[in-house]
Amino acid sequence: MSKVVGDVRETPALMVYKNNRTILRLFCFPYAGGGAAAFRMWPAFLPDTVEVCGVQPPGRENRIGEAPIADVHDLVARLLPSLAPWFDKPFVFYGHSTGGLVAFEMIRELRRQQMPLPLHLVVSGARAPHIPEPSPLHNLPREAFIQQLRRFSGTPETVLENSELMEIYIPILRADLAIEEKYTLKKEAPMNIPITAIYGIEDDEAPKSVMAPWKRYTTDSFELIGLQGGHFFINTARSAFLSCLSRITDFFQ
Repeated sequence: MSKVVGDVRETPALMVYKNNRTILRLFCFPYAGGGAAAFRMWPAFLPDTVEVCGVQPPGRENRIGEAPIADVHDLVARLLPSLAPWFDKPFVFYGHSTGGLVAFEMIRELRRQQMPLPLHLVVSGARAPHIPEPSPLHNLPREAFIQQLRRFSGTPETVLENSELMEIYIPILRADLAIEEKYTLKKEAPMNIPITAIYGIEDDEAPKSVMAPWKRYTTDSFELIGLQGGHFFINTARSAFLSCLSRITDFFQ
């Protein structure tokens, strides 16, 4: 199923795929090295009333001239002023891998500031916040770093072998991976927001065992879903994955 996507509005920290029938906004936090463009095709597979808002961290795409941020709290503080005006409609947060952790900490900051909260948190391919990365790589030497990136199967081989592209891409990836690998969880009360955790059945980076513990971070409902694929099942099993997102967003309309 596909449809014509409406106007795209670009802000410093958002790529908003405008929809004149918007009832619900879906804020999408990208994986390490990713940007808002990763979500550009999603509106075609989600309900007409869902407005997709791709979050744009510094250091990529239209923010390529800015230094990437390697600390989740600094990143949340940087993003929040640009996102806040878009919280005037009901909204849901979604994040994949590193983006799941950023979405989680954004909710905690919203709660501290008594700002509007999302109706639901959806995370995919993201270890529960208290589970550290077992094999950190953000500080590895260049060649070892590139070799280790292959284990995620998220960066095309043509990019990994392009020295000029990697000169640009490596600092972004190092910063994004450091967000997870240097993260220390601060003890706070669980959220009163439903959480859905989606994992790839063949994903060695974020398997079911490290996704299921997201349950401890909510006093509301929790759902754990396994889909066929590895760490980037959101691309290889896109139809099944977006069907899950569509079902979740339908609930709030």
